[in-house]
Amino acid sequence: MPKMKTKASAKKRFTLTGTGKIKRHHAYKSHILTKKSTKQKRNLGYSTIIDKADKKNIKKMLCI
Repeated sequence: MPKMKTKASAKKRFTLTGTGKIKRHHAYKSHILTKKSTKQKRNLGYSTIIDKADKKNIKKMLCI
């Protein structure tokens, strides 16, 4: 059986933390920023942990 290939799109979007959680970036930070408040833009800049509902699919994409 050949090795499983990691999805290139997932590899670029998600990173593993030291404790095994999966980190992601927020969406909606790339363009049309004039109508968004400063607070919203600042908070979109930070990373966050993925939701429990998405964990199974993302782990499969990352071959973890």
